[in-house]
Amino acid sequence: MSVAVENGGDASQLGNHGSDRPALGESIPRAAAPAGATAHRHGLLQAFQSLLNVIVVALFIITFTVQPFRIPSESMEPTLLVGDFLLVNKDVGPEAAPRVMAPTSIIHRGDLIVFHYPVDSSLHLVKRVVGLPGDRLHLRDGRVYINGQALSEPYAIFRPSAADSYRDDFPRLVSADPGVDSRWWIEMRSLVAGGELTVPADSYFVLGDNRNDSEDSRYWGFVPRAAIVGKPFLIYFSLNDPSSTPGQPAAVALAGEETTHRESRASALVDFARWDRTMRVIY
Repeated sequence: MSVAVENGGDASQLGNHGSDRPALGESIPRAAAPAGATAHRHGLLQAFQSLLNVIVVALFIITFTVQPFRIPSESMEPTLLVGDFLLVNKDVGPEAAPRVMAPTSIIHRGDLIVFHYPVDSSLHLVKRVVGLPGDRLHLRDGRVYINGQALSEPYAIFRPSAADSYRDDFPRLVSADPGVDSRWWIEMRSLVAGGELTVPADSYFVLGDNRNDSEDSRYWGFVPRAAIVGKPFLIYFSLNDPSSTPGQPAAVALAGEETTHRESRASALVDFARWDRTMRVIY
């Protein structure tokens, strides 16, 4: 009898302390997750949320406020150079209320605008507004006249080029330049009176600053108000070699494919961009 009690006591002790199995009725505790794994998952979640916030803000800015563009041609020299990257204020509307972003939404004569090319809306162009709705304009010897008064254009340049009566004495209905859009040639004839072209409502007449090397409203017509994307206000970067990509010359030099000299590598890094034009405000 005493043996049975001792055996039972021994069995009770083994069941509680000598085995990994829980006693009858005892709950099984869950293994705690490693603290490092929890922190890692929490960090990834925070990083994803931050990235999502950045994407949302960027999409909002690009859609409603500011959008980057790159200058591909010489028609706006010297104001804008090939390889300039612009920030464009898209907050442009007919109202005159003040805006947070500069410049204001009102379009004035002399403003630069980015717009959908009337001939091919998939392309963007940048030109300077010369004629506003209701203006009567003409060019004589390349000089612009608005409502009978010569327009002061300190931004315009006239590089030497072959004589072109259509370009310099616009509007000229005697003969069209081969580069004139046929639709515009027909439309223009109905808008000219007394040697002057009248700008219709909700439309703008634009020219390039490089006046003798610019395909502009003289060749394809007015810019409709609805086609205007915005006003460029800042050159945030400028490539010195427009055919290259940012950092490419430096990468080639560092790889040793062009030179092994440290001075040449440093020169390539400095020369691939026009640093003096970076963050330049556009007037």
